[in-house]
Amino acid sequence: MNGLDWAVLIGYFGVMVAIGIWSHKRVDNVSDFFTAGGKMPWWLSGISHHMSGYSAVMFTGYAGIAYTYGVTSFVTWSFPIALGIAIGSKLFAPRINRLRSRLHVASPLEYLKSRYNLQTQQALAWSGMLLKIVDVGAKWAAIATLLSVFTGVSLNQGILITGGITAVYCTIGGLWADALTELGQFVIQLLAGVAMFIAVVTKLGDYGGFFGVWDRPELKGHGEPLVGPYGTIFLLAFLFIKLFEYNGGMLNQAQRYMATATPYEAERSARLSAILWLVWPVVLFFPMWMSPLLVESQKTDGSDSYGLMTEQLLPHGLLGLVIVGFFSHTMAMCSSDANAIAAVFTRDCAPVIWRRARAWSEGQGLRVARVTTVVFLGLSMAAATQVNSPAFKDIITVVIKWVAGLMGPMAIPMMLGLLRPFRRSGPTAALTSWASGLFAFWLVNYPINWNVDGGVPLEYQVSIPLAVSLVLYILIGFLKPEDTPERLAIIEQINTDGDGAAAAAIPTPAGPVEDAVSSRAKD
Repeated sequence: MNGLDWAVLIGYFGVMVAIGIWSHKRVDNVSDFFTAGGKMPWWLSGISHHMSGYSAVMFTGYAGIAYTYGVTSFVTWSFPIALGIAIGSKLFAPRINRLRSRLHVASPLEYLKSRYNLQTQQALAWSGMLLKIVDVGAKWAAIATLLSVFTGVSLNQGILITGGITAVYCTIGGLWADALTELGQFVIQLLAGVAMFIAVVTKLGDYGGFFGVWDRPELKGHGEPLVGPYGTIFLLAFLFIKLFEYNGGMLNQAQRYMATATPYEAERSARLSAILWLVWPVVLFFPMWMSPLLVESQKTDGSDSYGLMTEQLLPHGLLGLVIVGFFSHTMAMCSSDANAIAAVFTRDCAPVIWRRARAWSEGQGLRVARVTTVVFLGLSMAAATQVNSPAFKDIITVVIKWVAGLMGPMAIPMMLGLLRPFRRSGPTAALTSWASGLFAFWLVNYPINWNVDGGVPLEYQVSIPLAVSLVLYILIGFLKPEDTPERLAIIEQINTDGDGAAAAAIPTPAGPVEDAVSSRAKD
């Protein structure tokens, strides 16, 4: 990097902070901070939904997969995401929007205390927050890895720089700041991605051109859709995981649906995000597929290949723009995650563990939300320093094995609880499927994995916890139905528009856990 690249990078950071300060004026209460008051346009919500699913992991971990295996990086990652969001646009997006518009909640998990009970809500909330700390930690480690390639700063310094700047704008501006910065980041990504695509295509003339290049020995097998550990079972498991994860299971995407004005706008938002996920990653991945021709990775997993290629092919200025693109991905995802976790803690957890939290004013709740955002970012940055340790291993292992493997047990009760066909599944089904899925993850990844020659294949490490949770959630619902009138009324509110008898069957929740705590005390 030279002075021009640094000017682009510093200018970008300045704009992000300025957006946060401007967005601060639009945040008057907790609802504005967490769900933009339901006033976000569908197109902005869709772009924000799309961008909040990216991070620098794509340019490190998935760049390594593309370097090693080729197009399977698209087939087993962005394609399942696109398909999952397209399905979720009908199945989940409108219903999640009604959580805000009908139940007046500000956290995606807030409805669980009425749909199941307080214990279920707390189990999913705390475990979800812990998983998110690890997930976001991997994102900080990814961007710090890229930053070290370009600037030579240490991993910890890179984590501190990116995390600190993200903390400023997302803490003061809330979801509005997240969405507006993600819009700017989308534009930056568009320019940077197209510049890199053109640079690589121009270079391919030396290797047989756009179509002839696939016959090169360096790219042998790169055109196969399913190779290595990324086979059919992995693809199917990932499709189910991404169906839950990118439609709300990881919380931050659920906020984008909640932020739109109506269920129909939430559906349009999801459709836009699905289209972007289907088309745009092809442009981003193509240079990665070609990287074995152009660079030789210095790391065994190929995670530095995209950074090396960028340095080699792009002139200064454009190089700075691509680096800004790396930052924009990670900051978009991490800031949206921080906002979602702050919502869960402020609305769902704090009132249970701290009696005074049940009487917070709007101003007090907003201040706690901002403090929680900073604390979460700090914890995730601490977790980032442990990536590549014996416990977590490399970045892509954290993202695929830990996050994908644990996603199902946490998301299934939340997501399937929205749907009428699963109305018989109550707190017993939810808690049993959650606990059993977590136990299955531990069992498959540790004791069984240690005793199998070569270890348990990745596709089973990812799919078995999901399968265990899904089967138990459905089976226990039939064996021990817990569809009380109150729970059925909640489901009807989520599944219907307008003011009907079902909607009037249960009052709007007055506070995060006040009623649930008092009723539990009576028991």
